[in-house]
Amino acid sequence: MANSYRGTLYGAGPLRSREGISARAAGGSDEIQLRIDPVHADLDEEIDGLHRKLTQLKTVAQEIESEAKFQNDFVTQLQMTLIKAQAGVKNNMRRLNKSIIQQGSNHVMHVILFALFCFFVVYFLSKISRR
Repeated sequence: MANSYRGTLYGAGPLRSREGISARAAGGSDEIQLRIDPVHADLDEEIDGLHRKLTQLKTVAQEIESEAKFQNDFVTQLQMTLIKAQAGVKNNMRRLNKSIIQQGSNHVMHVILFALFCFFVVYFLSKISRR
């Protein structure tokens, strides 16, 4: 013999389950009729199983949230480190440009003198090796 329960469930459609529970629309559009077959009435076990699954899902969701917060903090720290590094490079480039401007003509003179010295060394080595 089947037990009969009549309650309201908003947004419910026709449901069937192999555990012996079936729900179908009753007279009104907001009501369903629930029939429970006593042979398959292990609802307490099903509810406990669902509760365990929900607890596991909650744990997984909390772990995901914790990992997301950790990674967000890590990305924020990485961005701050990059900003500081960019500022340091910018300052060093500015200092380097100032020193090049202050001693620019001396550097060009040194490069020209070094090139002439290398040319004469190669010239004299070629003269000595021909003899």
